[in-house]
Amino acid sequence: MNRLLRVCRSLLIGLVALVLAATAAPAADQQPMHLPIDAAPLVINTARGDVPFQVEVADTDEARERGLMFRTDLKDNSAMLFVFEDSRLVTMWMENTPSALDMIFLDENGRVSAIRANAVPFSRTTISSGGPARFVIEVKAGTARRLGVAVGDKVRHPAIAAVCGTCSKK
Repeated sequence: MNRLLRVCRSLLIGLVALVLAATAAPAADQQPMHLPIDAAPLVINTARGDVPFQVEVADTDEARERGLMFRTDLKDNSAMLFVFEDSRLVTMWMENTPSALDMIFLDENGRVSAIRANAVPFSRTTISSGGPARFVIEVKAGTARRLGVAVGDKVRHPAIAAVCGTCSKK
């Protein structure tokens, strides 16, 4: 009888451990990703002048996939810069993203090629660059309009300069 109780107890402990592990994994996936703030600011040159942002650089598949999911702490002067391997039609979405965002698409030369303002939180609708893009900047919704960001504006950051050489100085 003692042996049967020990076996049942071991099975119960194993089952509890399995259930706890299974429920902890999704919770870990729902934690916001915070990349390091890059030492160099991202600067958008608008008609009103240069606008600097503290920036997190998402330049790996994992970082680009997670982006600002589950984040509620984006500040007015903060941005995430997505760096893609090549220029292509880029599509984004807002699944698991609780904050409305502006998405600023850039060509391979770091020029604004499209702005998609006020992306809807948690939406699974795809948001397209509408043409080839090499970079995407995500900022709080309303930022692009408030700062006067427009198609054709130049964006400077070392991650952009690394792709297009001297273009960030033009």
